[in-house]
Amino acid sequence: MTAAVTPKGERRRGALVSAAADLLCEGGFDAVRHRAVARRAGLPLASTTYYFSSLDDLIAKAVEHVGTREAEHLKTQVATLSRRRRGAESTADLLVDLLVGDDPGSRVPELISRYERYIACARQPELRSIQRRILRERTDAVVEVVERSGRTVHTELLTALVRAVDGAVVAALVDDGDTPRETARATLMDVIDVLAPFD
Repeated sequence: MTAAVTPKGERRRGALVSAAADLLCEGGFDAVRHRAVARRAGLPLASTTYYFSSLDDLIAKAVEHVGTREAEHLKTQVATLSRRRRGAESTADLLVDLLVGDDPGSRVPELISRYERYIACARQPELRSIQRRILRERTDAVVEVVERSGRTVHTELLTALVRAVDGAVVAALVDDGDTPRETARATLMDVIDVLAPFD
């Protein structure tokens, strides 16, 4: 048994991935460097090259870790949602909470990180499968919210809805007008009854 697969090795590897994921969310891809990750994890610098074949390998694991955290958060939110018929405003509010967050200010760095990952995955083919899985999980959560709200579920239309929200949020991040949450909500209010009408 090598040190990398011992319980201690797995703990160290996990600490490095978690540290890299936190750095990725806080400062983007440029923040994920061997020295910064080791320092954040409280481990020797050499551990980053011992447990990972390259910085790209560590970054891929960090992207996956962030996606897993996001998916778990989405599942927790959806699990608490009761089943009942909801109007456009109520459904839009639930979806904005799910896709953007309920605090207009504190989630902005997290949102920036999300969309930086999208762009990076477009440039780095080895990350695309990870990001596609994360996008599927976000869409699955939206499908569940819509279904629990007594609305018709057409997965392809709800995929388009998620993309519309993503586009609205990116536009809001570079605009001086409405917050990402306000912009996403307005977008959802425009399309929710068309893309997910009542059963």
